[in-house]
Amino acid sequence: QVQLVESGGGSVQAGGSLRLSCVASVHTAGRYCMGWFRQVPGKEREGLARIYAASGSTYYSDSVKGRFTISLDDNAKNMVYLQMNGLKPEDSAMYYCAAAPICYGWTFTYWGQGTQVTVSS
Repeated sequence: QVQLVESGGGSVQAGGSLRLSCVASVHTAGRYCMGWFRQVPGKEREGLARIYAASGSTYYSDSVKGRFTISLDDNAKNMVYLQMNGLKPEDSAMYYCAAAPICYGWTFTYWGQGTQVTVSS
């Protein structure tokens, strides 16, 4: 069982930046696929970015490619970040961290409780 806790959400104006953090209860380096998702009420959860800890390979959805960056902490083996730049009002959502034993599309096993991001125009 993997517990995930997100932090770093908040309110920001359009064009601003936020960095979300996710701490896992186990060391994820070399072991897990980590991902970030978001969801707004009434819509399906959207996969944004994922990284395979073993190789560092990343994948981004078209909606965030070039604006968001997923990364692992160089020292802490259980931290993953989502750097969000050029935020838009449509980026407002609850953001979730997720983990899975392997990267297989947007299929993830473990989920955090989420952190809210609000972008004002």
